[in-house]
Amino acid sequence: MFGYVTPCIPELKVKEYYKFKAYYCGLCKSIKNNYGNLPRFSLNYDMTFLAILIDSLSNKDASFKKSFCPVHPLKKNLVMEGNPALDYASFCNVVLFYYKLLDDFNDDKNIKSKILSTFLGRYLKNIPKDLSEIETSVENKLKELYFLENSADKYSIDEYSHAFGDLTGFLLVNYFNNEDFENDLYWLGYNLGKWIYIIDAFDDLEDDMKKNKFNPINKYLNVNNRPFEEFSKDIENRIDFSLVACANNCLMYLKKLPINKNNDLLENILMFGLMEKMDKVFKRSDLNHEQSL
Repeated sequence: MFGYVTPCIPELKVKEYYKFKAYYCGLCKSIKNNYGNLPRFSLNYDMTFLAILIDSLSNKDASFKKSFCPVHPLKKNLVMEGNPALDYASFCNVVLFYYKLLDDFNDDKNIKSKILSTFLGRYLKNIPKDLSEIETSVENKLKELYFLENSADKYSIDEYSHAFGDLTGFLLVNYFNNEDFENDLYWLGYNLGKWIYIIDAFDDLEDDMKKNKFNPINKYLNVNNRPFEEFSKDIENRIDFSLVACANNCLMYLKKLPINKNNDLLENILMFGLMEKMDKVFKRSDLNHEQSL
């Protein structure tokens, strides 16, 4: 369910590209410093966006340095350091990935997920006490989502995605105690969470149908148990409409926030990055220009 929120590189200025990479590498370093080396395998782009957005609402100047890493051992990369937003994002990254692993095991008894969750759970003991209440809230909100997904009842796509949207909105708002922009920040996070949940469901649709696994789109919309090719073509426009609506709302609420920096980078991600990812998932273009960050 993670890794969909990335910038559109062809539309990105060179300096913004390196800035995004610096946040991404900074998040990786923050996970290592706060939780250890093993949890770094949970690193994902969605939490990088969370860190950028949170940091962009602060007036604190960014601090960068060049350093080596195991992935790029021969070349120093620009890394952001000493950033509270990255520390919070690293917490969110590790906690969300941990509960995703538990869900994967509960869904299909994936032994790999069980082993990884067992190891990762040991590192969660390093979570600061001031974040333990947030972890409990994350666990409870995900339990609500999993209850819906495992219920025999049918729920609408909005009801399924609402639970995850509420979680992402909650994570953003809980970093701040600022009533001036709390509402707009929540709704940006909420719509982005819904977007992530829906696009992930559509991306996994074929595989889930083959393996007879739960998929909210299949469960709610495939009333006649049609085969994937027929069903996916029939619902593509409907899913596309929902995703575009969520993306537009994200951009609308971003423009209402008192952004102090990184505005071009944030707009690139929400205006072009989400659309580019949709094109890839819907197989509307080859995206030959897409590359690893």
